[in-house]
Amino acid sequence: MLKSRTPIEVRYQETDQMGVVYHANYLVWFEIGRTKYVEELGLSYAKMEESNVVSPVLDAGLTFKRPIRYGEDAYVETWLEEYDGIRTVYGYQVLNAEGEIAVSGFSKHAVVKKDSFRPISLRRSFPEWHKAYIAQIEGE
Repeated sequence: MLKSRTPIEVRYQETDQMGVVYHANYLVWFEIGRTKYVEELGLSYAKMEESNVVSPVLDAGLTFKRPIRYGEDAYVETWLEEYDGIRTVYGYQVLNAEGEIAVSGFSKHAVVKKDSFRPISLRRSFPEWHKAYIAQIEGE
């Protein structure tokens, strides 16, 4: 199974008064990691969106273990946790330079028509995505 590792530049404006990365910014980092993960599978959100389809977040969760501060090296690891043909759950870990987990979490998505937000099946509408995701879930 692919686990994508994306370097993150910790920018000053992402920190709070305590000098650590503000908690909501980790969701942005998750999105950066998810986009890179999809690209590493040979897929493209941009091409999907050309078909008037988007992938909104249905649910997300974060667990904080240690802070990341401005100027530190950080990485987000991303992988596919669950996939059922309609919903997809991605897993994440934000690591510091020593490889210690700072934040772990997940985001759950569906694929929907942009104009109606009606769910669609990846299996039927984007078979290349379905095939790639099944291969990840089955560990191929």
